[in-house]
Amino acid sequence: MEVLQEIPQLPPHASGTPVLSVLDMHTGGEPLRIVLAGWPEIEGSTLLAKRRYVLEHQDPLRRRLMLEPRGHRDMYGALLVRSELPDAHLGVLFLHNEGCSSMCGHGVLALGRFVLDYGLVPPPPPGALEAEIRLHCPCGLVTTFVECEGGRSRGPVRFHSVPAFALATDLMVDVPGKGKVVVDIGYGGAFYAFVNAKRLGLDVCSSKTKDLVDAATVITEAVKTQVKLHHPDNEELAFLYGTILTDGNDAFSEEPTTNICVFADAQVDRSPTGSGVTARIALQYHKGLIQLNQTRTFKSSTTGSLFTGKAVKETKCGEFKAVVVEVSGQAHYTGTARFIIEEEDPLKNGFLLQCF
Repeated sequence: MEVLQEIPQLPPHASGTPVLSVLDMHTGGEPLRIVLAGWPEIEGSTLLAKRRYVLEHQDPLRRRLMLEPRGHRDMYGALLVRSELPDAHLGVLFLHNEGCSSMCGHGVLALGRFVLDYGLVPPPPPGALEAEIRLHCPCGLVTTFVECEGGRSRGPVRFHSVPAFALATDLMVDVPGKGKVVVDIGYGGAFYAFVNAKRLGLDVCSSKTKDLVDAATVITEAVKTQVKLHHPDNEELAFLYGTILTDGNDAFSEEPTTNICVFADAQVDRSPTGSGVTARIALQYHKGLIQLNQTRTFKSSTTGSLFTGKAVKETKCGEFKAVVVEVSGQAHYTGTARFIIEEEDPLKNGFLLQCF
């Protein structure tokens, strides 16, 4: 069969049918679908107001882009918008299978490459080996550093987080089917519950993914009902994003420590989770298990991909002692696509399949 060399146009569709153009990337195996064109105007004078607008008025479009048949239950997305912050180059809203998050570390790493390579930020000075890009995420301003050569990205990307802190440690939470479970809660742009999987009779490296997801999901729901979260900057950020099960190796070591993050509607992060690494470093620093500028390596239990993280300076977040965390990882381009969003599409709101 002769191979078609070029398909220059979209399939036939009615005039005025919305078409979304996207670029797909991944960081450590975790996808990021960046919307290039076609998304309707997002209203709001602040980034958090824009986030509310997307959730309240554009959620069906979010579902149609993220979920099957155009995406899948573990798809992740990014909408680039204007920021109200004078120091920010761009604002970004993050999409997932349930809604919009407050932070996405793997997304920030990918976006650093993308916005530099596609000229959405001023080019670095001639001869520069790293470009600094300031992204306004719903949680605040995140500074990204992109290794580059000749003004184009190459190699790893790193970012400096918003102030990260330990909200609570060694909480006893009554988890249905699990009994009393010891939980830590850390903030790294989003709040996560952290549990040593061994306390649940599980191993993050060898247990079935479905068993890990089921355990993390029931812990998330238990924490949501029993623990009131608080963020000193904005209570709109005070929600539990998910649960991260770890191998329990929190003390400083040159060896990687492994975890799995389950967030939103039982969505699994294929990367070590950038905001999760940030929160986990904050917890380890709070407990005195690591020192400033001690680099730890974090491994995804699902793909084996690696991020590194370290606390680079102490700071404050309201009444909390906090740290700025540096996270580093490698992002990759995977391709571009255009999606027709037909009004008569019977799956206009998408659907979810749980297959683990």
